[in-house]
Amino acid sequence: MISTASVGKHPLHPMLIPLPMGLWIFSLACDIILFATGDDVWRTTSLYAMGGGVIGALIAALPGFVDLFTLHPSPEKRLGLWHMAINLTIVVIYVADFLWRRTGAGDVGPFILSVVAVLLLTVSGWLGGEMVYVYGTGVDPACRHKL
Repeated sequence: MISTASVGKHPLHPMLIPLPMGLWIFSLACDIILFATGDDVWRTTSLYAMGGGVIGALIAALPGFVDLFTLHPSPEKRLGLWHMAINLTIVVIYVADFLWRRTGAGDVGPFILSVVAVLLLTVSGWLGGEMVYVYGTGVDPACRHKL
């Protein structure tokens, strides 16, 4: 099944997901550097990376949502629903984490939230890969034979 949300047979969702994933992982790296150095610039950088990741994730979710709800009931769609639920949970965690950090109430709690969110991101990424590489979600089967 080719992706419904695509440009020139290139699905939009996989084009958009690297930005929020990278920003969230970078925000966790900034937290680790903050703990190692004590330099407050990393606290601010982490906060902005986290906020950018939330915005990017919501943008990436739109074509993912379109693709998911064009699938017929199947094991692939069940995986997609889990993928979506985990991703929405991650967004909620990062919004809470972002707001918590804005209050300046401490570093350890928000750091733990970030670690949990990145672990969930790993699970969600695995499920997304399973959909593409095992089930061929978003892949035009006719293109496989033209190479």
